[in-house]
Formats: sequence, C-alpha cells, structure tokens
Amino acid sequence: MLLEVTDLLKRFGGLKAVDGVSFAVDRGEILGLIGPNGSGKSTVMNLIMGVLKPDSGSILLDSREIGGRSPNRIAGHGVSMVFQHSRPLHQQTVLQNLYLALLPNRLFNFRLSPDIDSRAHDALKLVGLEHFAGRKPSELPFAGLRRLELAKSLVRKPSLLLLDEPFAGLSASEMEEFSDLIRQLRSDERAIILVDHNVKGVRALVDRIVAMSSGQKIADDLPDHVLASPRVREVYLGRGDEAVFRRPHSPAPDAPSALKVEHVSVRYGEAIALDDVSLSVPRGEVTAVVGLNGAGKTSLFNAICGIVPASGTVEYEGRTPRARRAYEIARSGVVLCPETRELFTDMTVQENLGIGGNALAAAEKRRQTEFVESLFPRLAERRKQFARTLSGGEQQQLAIARALMMKPSILLIDEPTLGLAPIIFDAISNVIETLRESGELSLFLAEQNLTFALRHADLIHVMEHGKIKWSGPAGEFDAGSALIA
Repeated sequence: MLLEVTDLLKRFGGLKAVDGVSFAVDRGEILGLIGPNGSGKSTVMNLIMGVLKPDSGSILLDSREIGGRSPNRIAGHGVSMVFQHSRPLHQQTVLQNLYLALLPNRLFNFRLSPDIDSRAHDALKLVGLEHFAGRKPSELPFAGLRRLELAKSLVRKPSLLLLDEPFAGLSASEMEEFSDLIRQLRSDERAIILVDHNVKGVRALVDRIVAMSSGQKIADDLPDHVLASPRVREVYLGRGDEAVFRRPHSPAPDAPSALKVEHVSVRYGEAIALDDVSLSVPRGEVTAVVGLNGAGKTSLFNAICGIVPASGTVEYEGRTPRARRAYEIARSGVVLCPETRELFTDMTVQENLGIGGNALAAAEKRRQTEFVESLFPRLAERRKQFARTLSGGEQQQLAIARALMMKPSILLIDEPTLGLAPIIFDAISNVIETLRESGELSLFLAEQNLTFALRHADLIHVMEHGKIKWSGPAGEFDAGSALIA
C-alpha cells in the first residue's frame, strides 16, 4: 500500500473532528472521500498534507511515518494537494506560476534545476494548457484555472495527489473533461484521494469510496456498495424515521405565489453557481429546495435576498422591487436565516433578539419577543447568556428566533437541521408546524435532509449542479434515488 491511515484522531476543543479513522490507498487507485458538511473529510485531507497535526494515530507513506510533519517535508516525500480555491499569481504567466512550484524550500539552496523548463511544460501539456504558457492566469476561464492548480501540483511529480472539491464551479461538460484528466493521472502509478460534494461525479470516477459522518468512517467499499448502504443513505437523506406530522397537501396549480423566481443565475467569477433557475413559493405554504452540498441552494437564497449579484427577476408578493439591496428586501418582509447563523456571539440571547426586532415599536417588540420565546422556551431560560456559550442546537434556535423577530411574511431558512441532535431536530420540526398552522407567513426551506423536507414541505424543488432537476408536490416525490443514485 502507498498510504496507510490508522486510528487517526483530531480534536478541536471538545469536538472530535476525526475520530479513529483508518483506510488505505494503493498505487494507481482513485479513492473518493464523501460525507455531509462537518463529517471530517477536509480535516483528514489536511492531516495527511500536514496542514494540521493529528492528536494520535498513524499516517504511513511508503511505510514512512509522515503524520505531524510539516507540509513542505510531506511534499518532499511525494504528497501534493490541490485546494478548492484557485490562488495563482496573477502578475506572472501561467508558466512562471509553475516555476514557482519548483523553487527549493531553503533560500541557501536557491537554484533552478536544469530541467525545470521541461518539467513545467510537461505538466502544462498533461493538463491541456500548453498553448497558454505565456498568458496570464486572469485570461484563463474558470476551468482553466482549476487545470493550472492541478499542473502546479503535478510539476513536482507526486506519488499521492489530494484533490479538494475538484468539480466545484464546473459545468457538466467541464466536469466530464476534468474526470477524464484525473483518470489519466494514475498512469504513473499515482494514487489520488478526492473530496467532493458531487456524489454522482465521484461515483463515476473513483475505484473506491470511504464515507464519513461526524468524524467517523461509516463505509469503505466499491462505489455502488457504499451508496446503497442504508447508513450512508441515512446520513445523506435523513434519519429515515416516519413523518410525525400530517402529510403535506398539494398546493393548487393556481395558488397565489408569495415568491416567484424567474431565470435567475449567479456567477462567482467564472464559476456558475446558479444556472437559469425558475421556481415559485405558494403563499402560506411550506416549500423546500433540496439537494446535496454544493447544489446551489445557498446561492439561490442569497440571490433572492439580494446578498449576491444575480441576473433574472425575483417577485415578492407579485411585486418586482426597483432596488434589491439586502436590507431593503429584509425590511419588506423577506427574511433569511442563514446556514452560518451569523449571530452576534458576544451579545446575549436577549440582545440578539432585540437586534432582530429593532424596527418594531416597543409594544410590538415585546409581543414578538414573547411569541418567539413561546416557540423556543430554551431561549427564554437563557436570556442573559452570551450567544457564543450556547450549544449548536440552541444557536440554531436563536438564529431562527432572531429572523422571526422581524415579523417576516416570507421566511427562508437555510439548512435548519444541519448538525442538530435529534432532540433539537424535533424542536425545529415543532416550530415549523406551529408557523405553518398560524397561516401568517410562507416558509421556504433549503435542506439536504430529505426526511425533514418531506415531513413538512407541500412543494419540493430538487437542485443539482446549480439547476432545478425536479419540481412538484411533495406527495409525488420519489426520494428513493433522487440525490445520490
């Protein structure tokens, strides 16, 4: 075996980000490392590369212990990592960026190898950038920048290549081309480990998959076997238990829309995050957009709320506002509870709620505070507690409560169940049902957990790679293979 990882452990405070993980990778093998956000995938990659030091466990490369060594020493042993975000030197040419990757680690050894030019050109040819050697990185398309990052790693001829989110931001055709390129890289008996949220892309490319959840390995097998595993499907699709609330009904085809999105696209530089998305959120209903991490759900919510620039149109209660600045949209009644919560951590629970209700008159603010505290009794008990001292589940409750303090007519909640314990999961479910029954607002959820979405949503939109793959009533949705098949 080229790489052997044994009982790897990494703590951040009291959290075990990686908990006793073991796996091996042979020469010429492509291994996919998958799991939802917070599962420990990136931490494992950073431990192998030396960006982080393990608390315990072993990382053997060619029977040599590399765990805990510095990144430059690990790179010298034949390990290279391509990070998700491209950061070339834009004032230098593509070829000069590769020269930089070949510089020695110590200044007193500062001399260029006689074959540096041929090695750099060989790497560019391997990734299909040989005709761009004299161009600046800013002249490359997004997929070209990803190829440049790959070339910078390959120029040192690593025996083990680590790829972090290689498909992020690529179109479907670019992803196929990049997959073909990755397959070619094993020709020199090079082993490859890749992390990506595009499970279908990983499945089609790799020889084997290691699946992780909450820092632990939960599967290690052939791709089809791993993705058919009930445990893996539970991690990706939800807990699998029966819905405890009534079956959502199907909205009438002519039901009025609280929110209508038409032909909305979002780009981050050259990367396409959202591609011509159109959908509607019926008034007074619960709507969910579901999809794996990286599908575009957060970009959709940010576009609706004016947080990121977007093309296309968004109507709120039948109106298309002239100005789409985020604070104006929020004050108009379209309020986002973000996945990252964005709490004021050095303020108390009461102060965070007060900021949410800042635009309300004093009497109305008191009534709304009483309302949200009735929804979340834990917050009432912790009024004077700093937000940073709350548990993750309590912070999620505070984030939703603060959004409700603005008295929204349309509430968007991004990943309401992410990382929650079952008891908090059920508390959030109870709140959503209470809000639905009140009939005073329309709810729009972005969820990876299909069990949760189907428990509550009347209407489902499935996103994949920045596009809407399926839309319809929840009762007509087949969750069996929608996201990871």
